[in-house]
Amino acid sequence: MPDFTDNLRPSQPDGPTTLARERGKSDVSTTELGQHLLGSNDFLERQARILSIVQQEPLLSKTKQQNLSRVERFKLGLARAKLLRRLADKHKWSNDDSKMAEYLVDDVSPYFLHMEMFITTIREQASEQQRAYWLPLIESWKIIGAYAQTELGHGSNVRGLELEAQWDSRTRDFILHSPTLTASKWWNGSLGRIANHAIVVAQLMLPKNGSTDQLVSHGPHPFIVQVRDMETHQPLDGVIVGDIGPKYGYITMDNGYMLFDHFRIPYSAMLSRYASVDPDTGAYRKPEQPALVYGSLTYVRANIVHHARLVLARAVTVAVRYTAVRRQFQDRDGDKKGPEMSVLDYPTVQIRILPLLAATFALHYTGLAMRTVYERTRRDVEKGDFNSLAHMHSMSSGLKSLCTMLAADGIETCRRAMGGHGFGGGSGLIQLNCDYLSKPTVEGDNWMITQQVAAYLIKKMTAAAESPDTVAKDKTDALFTEFIRGKNNSQSGTEGYDILNDDRNIVRSFELRATALAYNAYEERVVKKRSWNSLLVQLHKLIATFFQALSLDKTLPVATKAIMWDLYRLFALNTMENEGYECKLVILPFENFTIDKKIEVFRCHAVSQADLDVLPSRVQELMSHIRPHAVKLVDSWMIPDYLLDSALGRYDGHVYEDLFNRAHRLNPLNEITFNPNYWEDEIVKGTGDNGSGLWSKL
Repeated sequence: MPDFTDNLRPSQPDGPTTLARERGKSDVSTTELGQHLLGSNDFLERQARILSIVQQEPLLSKTKQQNLSRVERFKLGLARAKLLRRLADKHKWSNDDSKMAEYLVDDVSPYFLHMEMFITTIREQASEQQRAYWLPLIESWKIIGAYAQTELGHGSNVRGLELEAQWDSRTRDFILHSPTLTASKWWNGSLGRIANHAIVVAQLMLPKNGSTDQLVSHGPHPFIVQVRDMETHQPLDGVIVGDIGPKYGYITMDNGYMLFDHFRIPYSAMLSRYASVDPDTGAYRKPEQPALVYGSLTYVRANIVHHARLVLARAVTVAVRYTAVRRQFQDRDGDKKGPEMSVLDYPTVQIRILPLLAATFALHYTGLAMRTVYERTRRDVEKGDFNSLAHMHSMSSGLKSLCTMLAADGIETCRRAMGGHGFGGGSGLIQLNCDYLSKPTVEGDNWMITQQVAAYLIKKMTAAAESPDTVAKDKTDALFTEFIRGKNNSQSGTEGYDILNDDRNIVRSFELRATALAYNAYEERVVKKRSWNSLLVQLHKLIATFFQALSLDKTLPVATKAIMWDLYRLFALNTMENEGYECKLVILPFENFTIDKKIEVFRCHAVSQADLDVLPSRVQELMSHIRPHAVKLVDSWMIPDYLLDSALGRYDGHVYEDLFNRAHRLNPLNEITFNPNYWEDEIVKGTGDNGSGLWSKL
């Protein structure tokens, strides 16, 4: 039977026409900007090459996956992950190629923790002999591993973990035991149904003063443990392990729980590169730097910071393209008979989306900086130099908190800015939003790990206050000692940096603001001995790295570079205005200690009252400069339609055609004729199906 909708077209101007006009009025070079952003490490070449392969695989089609149940999606996710590994073998993919394939398919792989935290922990924490044995098994996937640290009762407070690894001097092995229900491992990815081995972090319990009956904890340490039979894949005796159940997102990941009942593991299970137990005497060799035990967490946090810009860029790409195509109401001051206005032309929409567009670039440069710091620090650690470890740990903690907050909140802001269609499956944001909601809490809850940043900065400020004439070791020391010297000399400093006419002064104002807040933290904690619950994070680093990247760049065309500077200014100045210039830096830093948020900005002389008064109009001016280039700016992220999986964010603008096609032709629910009569048990018309098969599963 003919379907008359096959011949219907959207009203004019349609999406393709609109996006073509948008791109035509901008002189931004998307090709050169794309190369600037993603040209390193062959990202764009790799994306195109891998995309051509994965799009040919029917198993990797995303057409109807949103309609599957959790069990079906997990089965599909595992099947896809196995296929990707086979494709890697077939095409001789590098590790970066495999990661690109996972990125494009956009299912968190059930093997993800195996190739991230499991193998990373072995590389960083295992002895040379242990690495020689385990790495070939891991790299060949002969064993599948997970990382089991977080527990039902403890997450960010790693020192509070309850699982015990008791040393038995008589048998010379360890006994893993969960003394309480809250000692159950929890949230550990790849553990629930897939892994047969795990890195298990437990309290190392050793004899006290030579006693065989009394044990004392030496803190959490990692052990490599087999938890399932290699033939039957059933849990070993003494191990209780399974999947924790439904979550907001990560539908294809088997986050697990696990408990041990006096489960014996060999002496060799303890990863012994930095700490060990003498098998003959039971003597403990502690790590030179305790933070080395948590190296895998730092690695993951650094990756999260680096990945945040690609996540936010996806949401912003959808929002910009759709709000450019979507039209609502005539311009009150324009032609009443002309087409309705693009939603993106409304200032109330621009103020929600364009600063986030700017934020994608700020996150990009910050992610690159974080990656550089991590790699440099790891090289130093491999050489036995631990001097930069504390800085790297603090930076990864603070930026992980800030970047995931900006990205997670940004995705939701984009969804809401797109109105009703943003709530639908055609937005392409459902899985992205739900999956990314985990990031502000995993690998250290954002509200908790920023305390580590505060503790680090307080220590730095204390050193500066006690020895202000000491030669600074790094940029933070230099800022702090300069601040202390100014206070000691009763120098009031400037009456506020000129942020409207000097881009470098924007950086200076954020650095001074952060320094003043660090001094407040030091004064309350060290001088006044007050308790604290600081959430100081490193927003100024986003501003500084954005500024530095643009200052040093010599590759971008002049017109594109000019717009990039406007994005830098918009991100910084909108932050000052919208967040009161303090919320992203500090939130209620001390109990019983409050700051007048408007006055406090001026006390540290970061910005003048006059400049702050002008900020709203300056932000509006910057948005008017950026608006004509918005579509081409998101184009520069080179995100394939296959990855976006979004009707609203399609590159070609066929928004409404795709939305209707997904509903009318691809929705499996529309293939079933239901029986609406309440007095009849039948659910599906003409089948006699009363749903008993479903009810039995409830």
